This record gives sequence, C-alpha cells and structure tokens, in this order.
Amino acid sequence: MSWFKRKTKGITTTTEEKKDTPKGLWYKSPTGKVVDAEELEKNFYVSPEDGYHVRIGSKEYFEILFDDNTFKELDKNLDSKDPLKFEDTKKYPARLKAAQEKTNLKDAVRCAVGKSKGKDLVIACMDFAFIGGSMGSVVGEKIARAADYSLKNNLPLMVISKSGGARMMEAALSLMQLAKTSVKLAQLADAGIPYISLCTDPTTGGTTASFAMLGDINISEPGALIGFAGPRIVRDTTGKELPEGFQTAEFLLEHGFLDFITLRKDLKSKVNQYIDLITNQPLRA
Repeated sequence: MSWFKRKTKGITTTTEEKKDTPKGLWYKSPTGKVVDAEELEKNFYVSPEDGYHVRIGSKEYFEILFDDNTFKELDKNLDSKDPLKFEDTKKYPARLKAAQEKTNLKDAVRCAVGKSKGKDLVIACMDFAFIGGSMGSVVGEKIARAADYSLKNNLPLMVISKSGGARMMEAALSLMQLAKTSVKLAQLADAGIPYISLCTDPTTGGTTASFAMLGDINISEPGALIGFAGPRIVRDTTGKELPEGFQTAEFLLEHGFLDFITLRKDLKSKVNQYIDLITNQPLRA
C-alpha cells in the first residue's frame, strides 16, 4: 500500500489558474547583476551595478534624445516587398509579417525629427529586434530620405546603428543600400551639414561598411561590438590569432576608428555639444 494518497479535497488548482511571477520585473546583466526593471529604466537602461548598457531600440533612444519625447516620425508606413520571391524556412512576406507583429515596427529603422536641447535634429535609429536589425531596401531608403530631409531643411542628421548586417532575403538589393546611403551622406558633407554616427551593440556587416563609419564623428556606447565579420570568420580568413576584445568599442577607440565613447546618460549632451561646436553656436546647458 502506498504511503501517500492524494485526498479528494486536496490540491485542486488547475494549471490555467496558477499564477506565475510577472515577467519584466527584474533584469539580469551578463555579469550576473540583478536590477529592478523600473530602476533600470530610470538609469537610461544601464545597469547601475556594473555599467552594462542594455540593448534598447528606437522607442527608448527617442525618449532619451528628443525633448519631452516629442517628435514627428518620417516615412513611418514604408514597408518591404518581396521582389526576389525569397523563401528559406518560411517565405519572406511571412517572416516580415511575423516580425511586424512581434515588434510593432514596420521595419528595422525608424526616422524622426524633433527638438533636442531646443534645436531640431533628424534621427534614424535601427531596431535589432526586427530581423536582427538587418539592412534591406526599406532601411536604406528611409535613411536616404532622412538625409534628404536634413539636406532640404539644413538640419543635423544622427544615425544610430544596431544591426547584424545586410538582409539576406533581399540579396543584391540589400547590398545596393550601402552605396545609396553613402552617396546621400556625401551630399550632406558637401553642404556642410553635420552627420553623427552612433554605433551601438552590435554594429556589424554592411552597416559597418557604409553609414556607420562615415560620420563627421563616429561615436559609441561602452562595450559595443563593432566589426564587419565575426571573430571566427576573421580568424579563419587571415589565419592569425586576434587580439582579445579586438571588436569592442574600446579597442576601436584606441586604434583610431572612433572619436569617443559616451555613457548613455551623457549622450544627449555630447551630441548637442558637438553640433554646437561644428556650427559655431553657443554651447547649450
């Protein structure tokens, strides 16, 4: 006879009725530090315990950079087509639809214009959550149009890169965006309009090979991964052992690929300070 018997009036709670701890109350950084989610948000999504800069998207960057989070979004309804009829494990349109439903984004970049410390600024910010921040035709077109808007209105442009590279589902059409965005940035340079490139974690592939490294100043957040190909591919291609951390923002700064690294809490001030200096304006507090 079994020593244990469940009585009829014992535990009767169904699986559906059981309550789990709500998700999102805590965040654990890669170094093992646990932070209250509300405290993390108040600290610009940076772990106060170890200074780790958590990956964020356009929503959070717009909140940080635009005064009172007030801005006008540019070309917000532009979305991708499927000219190549691409299919891997699923058809490209299905993949796009799934990404849009999951992220509530149209594509991997959002562009907007608004006041930052009282002066107009155009920002194009990539979202890694949308198919790894991959650069397809829409990403290239929206950044090109943001540059056109800056050119037409004589406004500084800032691009925040966060990308795994070119979008394979668009093949050569994706690679064409490298040239298109580079030409538009050259037009800004010819007109003397400031362009600031912020590289965040990660900035890789075709993004790094184009607009991410073409800023009048190229800046980064601490610890960001920045490079063209992954460490294994670089090692196998060159046949050499690579320095530890050679694709970190700190390594790139030391070797002249970046102008400076800024903490996220100082980002708005640093960007505006540079714009004021290059446009010969009084510094803003």
